[in-house]
This record gives sequence, C-alpha cells and structure tokens, in this order.
Amino acid sequence: MEIKRDRYLTRLRKLRFKGGVKIVTGLRRSGKSYLLFNILYNDLLDSGVSEDHIIRIALDSFENADLQDATNLYNKVVSMLVDDSQYYVMIDEIQLAEGFESVVNSLMRRKNVDLYITGSNSKFLSTDIITEFRGRGTQINVRPLSFSEFIDAVDMDERKAWESYLTYGGLPDTVFLDDEEKVNYLTGLIDVVYLRDIVERNKVKRQDILVSVYDVLSSAVGSLTNPNRITNVMKGRGIEVDGGTIKEYMGYYEDAFLFEESKRFDLKGNAYIDTPSKYYSVDLGLRNAKLGFRQTEYTHLMENAIYNELRYRGFSVDVGAIGIREYVNGKRESKQLEIDFIANKGDVRYYIQSAYSIYGEGKEEQELRPFLKLNDSFRKIILVGEDAIRHYNEKGILIMNVIDFMKDPDSLLDM
Repeated sequence: MEIKRDRYLTRLRKLRFKGGVKIVTGLRRSGKSYLLFNILYNDLLDSGVSEDHIIRIALDSFENADLQDATNLYNKVVSMLVDDSQYYVMIDEIQLAEGFESVVNSLMRRKNVDLYITGSNSKFLSTDIITEFRGRGTQINVRPLSFSEFIDAVDMDERKAWESYLTYGGLPDTVFLDDEEKVNYLTGLIDVVYLRDIVERNKVKRQDILVSVYDVLSSAVGSLTNPNRITNVMKGRGIEVDGGTIKEYMGYYEDAFLFEESKRFDLKGNAYIDTPSKYYSVDLGLRNAKLGFRQTEYTHLMENAIYNELRYRGFSVDVGAIGIREYVNGKRESKQLEIDFIANKGDVRYYIQSAYSIYGEGKEEQELRPFLKLNDSFRKIILVGEDAIRHYNEKGILIMNVIDFMKDPDSLLDM
C-alpha cells in the first residue's frame, strides 16, 4: 500500500520548471527518496511525460558506484539528454558525489532540465544547502507522516491510531510493523544512523555528552530550556561540560532535523526573547525510543504532536509570552503568562493552547487567561485531549478535540 504524500506532491507540481533546483531535505527515513522516485515519477507519467525523459539516479545503489565521481555523474546525465525537449532529472543522495555542487550548477544552466536532488546524511544538511544554493533553488523539507497521512494508511479506529502515533511516531517504514518491530527499528535508527551521522560530520569527540544532550532534549519537549540549564543537568549527573559545547551539540541535532527550536515571542514588546526556548522532537517515535518508552506523558506528547502538525501545514511557530502585573496578597507582582503556540503564515495568525482537559474547577479559566490579555482580533483556539464537541465559548474562543484538529489538514480554514 502506498502512503499518500499529497501536500508535497501538490507543491512539486507547482514547481515544475520553476524555482530552480528542487532541494528535498529532511530527517533520514522520512520518505524523501520515495516521494521523488515513486510518487512524483508516477505523477509525471500520468501527466504525459515520456518515461525516457525522466532520469532517476540513486547514488547509494551499488550499480551507480562509479557515478559518485562528479565528472562521471555529470557525463552520465548529459548522455541521456538526447534532444532539446524537457527532462526531469532526479538524483538521490547527491552528497555521495564528491564535488556535487558543480554538477548541480552545471545542470541548472541547461534550460531543458528540471533538477531534483535529495540528501540527508552528515554531508548534506540544511545549513549546507541554504548556503550553497541561496536564491537559486527551492528547499522542500519532508517531515515524517502527519497524523492525517498516518490514519489514512493504517487499519485502526482514530483513537487507537492516535495512541499509536503518539507512541511510535510517523516515520513511514514503521507504519506496517508490529509494536515490537517498531521499537527495534526506531532504537536502531538512533544509534546506527542519526548519531553516527552527527559524529562523523562534526568530528564529535565527547560522544557521551552528545548522547546525554539527546536524552535531555527528549525529556524536556514542551519545557523551556537553554544550554545553561542543560549544563546544570549535566553537572548534576557528575558530567563537567561548558555551555558552549552544549549549545554546539544542540545545534547539531537541529541541523540533522531531529529537533526544532520554538522561540519565545513577547506579544506586548513585539520582540523575541533570546532565551530560554522550547525544543520539539520532529518525530515522537524517535523521542520515545531514545528514552526507552519510559517517559510518555500524554500532555507533553500531545503538545509536541500539535507543534509538528502546525509545521507540516507550513506555519512558523513561536511560544507566546505576555508580561502582566497584578496584586497578590496585597502586593503588586510581575508575572508572565504563556500561550503554547503562535502560528504564523503570511498575514494569518492563530493563538493555540494545548490542554488535556478544560473540564474541572478553574481549568478553562486557566487556559483562557492569556488569551484575554491580548488586544488583537486573531483567532484563538484551545485544543483538548479529552472528548469535546467543536464549539465557541462565550468569549469567542474555539474549543476543539485534538484528534479532530490533527486528522483534517484544513481544520483551521473553516473557523
């Protein structure tokens, strides 16, 4: 059964012979190669493109070992361009060709070539690509399956699917495995693929600290943290390390698409707060596997899943901070209220709170309180983990069950 990735396919369709080189990046095993070599390939055929005008080269295949030489790769592609009509060239794991940048630049100069490249290992991460091809390409970041993609692929009721998604994540290769196989697969990926890539790329000397940073970031999803806080955690474990090293190692995990930082934004001061920030795991299965599936608090997993869904839908996501002053026991004190997510895309903005429950004494008021301190007209939403009928309360705040939000990529459009 093929798992649909319609959101990415739609974007690729719009970019045919537009946007320069299409640079498909993302977490390893998130489905980049399959997106190009199978989904896009079949779509091109269905649209009438001749098979011999679609060139697919996987540089990690044994039969293409000689094409890891950049000159051989370029000559191979050029030899297949037998006329002046349009060709679609897809090169997977292009970082395996030493000097691939020259190959890409040369092929981009050919007006009849629409070029697509993928790469994800230690020599081909987001910072490299953005620097090398700035202004001459379009980056398409492929994420693990969204919940809507996941639930379409599995034979489960939505509650069971949601529990599985929060536990084992959305890497495509896990979908059809049983639970025990998922655990083994995810654990192996962390040790054999992701950590090895980071160590090789960055020549990491203190691998023990690198692993410890992964542990702490995984434990702290949805919580405010920074290098100094992690340094203190390390010292509490008897590990002496400076904050600069911790910051550097945190950056490695971001570059490898394993974690993303969500910065705090002061809604009254209209400025970012430098530190601390929140970090979210790009795939919950990997996060849980790193912790041995021991720390599976629903509230944190739900918040992380909502963050990933907003990023999948193309939003930038910040943490909202609102400074207030109020009287407590007769004294005027300063406090800071938090909005879990400020989701921005163009001129669209949503304020979103993640709450397992709002039913109980004072719970709804607690979630509403930051919203009521805002003086703008942007939409405000509370996503709840328990059963809830979609409705607006008397303050005009939308309350929605999190599964209803997650299973429909357009769930915010009909507000």
